[in-house]
Amino acid sequence: MSDDKDLLETPDEKEDKPKKEEYEKICFMCRRPESKAGKMIDLPNNIHICTDCMQRSFDTMNSSNINYDDLMKNMPNISMIDLSSLQNQIPKNQQVKKKQPKEKIAPKVFDIKSIPAPHKIKASLDEYVIGQDYAKKVMSVAVYNHYKRVFADCADEIEIEKSNMLMIGPTGSGKTYMVKTLARLLDVPLAIADATSLTEAGYIGDDIESVVSKLLAAADNDVEKAEHGIIFIDEIDKIAKKKNTNQRDVSGEAVQQGMLKLLEGSEIEVPVGANSKNAMVPLTTVNTRNILFICGGAFPDLEGIIKERLNKSASIGFNADLKDKYDHDSKILEKVTVDDLRKFGMIPEFLGRLPVIFTLSGLTKDMLVEILKEPKNAILKQYQKLLALDEVKLEFEEGALRAIADMALDKHTGARALRAILEEYMLDIMYEIPKDDSIGEVVITEDYIRHTGGPRILLRGQELPQLEMN
Repeated sequence: MSDDKDLLETPDEKEDKPKKEEYEKICFMCRRPESKAGKMIDLPNNIHICTDCMQRSFDTMNSSNINYDDLMKNMPNISMIDLSSLQNQIPKNQQVKKKQPKEKIAPKVFDIKSIPAPHKIKASLDEYVIGQDYAKKVMSVAVYNHYKRVFADCADEIEIEKSNMLMIGPTGSGKTYMVKTLARLLDVPLAIADATSLTEAGYIGDDIESVVSKLLAAADNDVEKAEHGIIFIDEIDKIAKKKNTNQRDVSGEAVQQGMLKLLEGSEIEVPVGANSKNAMVPLTTVNTRNILFICGGAFPDLEGIIKERLNKSASIGFNADLKDKYDHDSKILEKVTVDDLRKFGMIPEFLGRLPVIFTLSGLTKDMLVEILKEPKNAILKQYQKLLALDEVKLEFEEGALRAIADMALDKHTGARALRAILEEYMLDIMYEIPKDDSIGEVVITEDYIRHTGGPRILLRGQELPQLEMN
């Protein structure tokens, strides 16, 4: 039968058939394509109506006081309506092409055998993060132990406690970047939340449970996958206890108290697809027992608290420490204790649920130079790839890199300053180079960075003097 049907079709119909299948059906009433409106109801003469429009039509007919006998008497002969003219109401340039289905990749099974050893985790972090060896070692061991705990058998009644972490380090030292890299290497869902927006329940701001909602969204609303994820709460130092005790501290100590049950592990009702609970949003239950919490903060006044404690312990006499001994100590944060954090404003119950506390050191000039060129996703490699697409080679002199590092140190924003500085200097180059197809190589010189000259431009096969940039 199918062969006979094919024989009856004209060549033009055969040619139009695959073209029609390329396009989506469009509702005749609301003009939405099938991908938006859902499955269509097919009527004669290629007219399609979505279920919503059809239901609205029935509802209108049922709710109206219409005398159908009078309506049929006054209605013109339906045979006079040319239904075939309706099928071409939608022009071809307004038809929506169907999206090609993507190949489904089998989900990766995450179990105790697939957890990489600590030295492998650190080696992977070394490819992306420069320096911070101690922090990477602590984080690798803590993550390894956490996921062993998740998949461990509790038959012997020995329950391993959670290894939540507290990262302390100056801004731009790589706290967030390390957590992002770690989650990508382990292929687990990651949610990054900002503690500054969190408030006690009932006040304006995000509820404390909203951090779990973000993780659920990152796991595509898969509760089981979310319960094995990582939550990174940044700016944790901003929820320290306020010194003024005359008013209710809804964004400080109250948030710490509210986070205790999350860090410890409990079943939380969280809204699906929203940050706050209301009657219109469905709720689901997520158990935070196996979610790894990593908190990070700069703790700007913590150095003074540490110095005060160390100076008090100094004795009087010939062997006494000088009062300014620790003023220029770049590793002062490494001497932090739980008592220092408690004095800063973190409550003891909160610190007790973050057993792994470690610090990140500030970035030096040499580290900034390495960050520019060494990591897999280094900033210089990104610009080199952009110009390589224009068939232009990009090189940086060593002196230029050190000059950029000097400028970044002056900004006191860590590695974040590098991108801003390079954007400023690469603007004219990225604008001018595509104008001339004969340019084969650009060398960024130290003179260009220090505003005493321009970059060196090499044509394909020869060299030109320095290019003047505005």
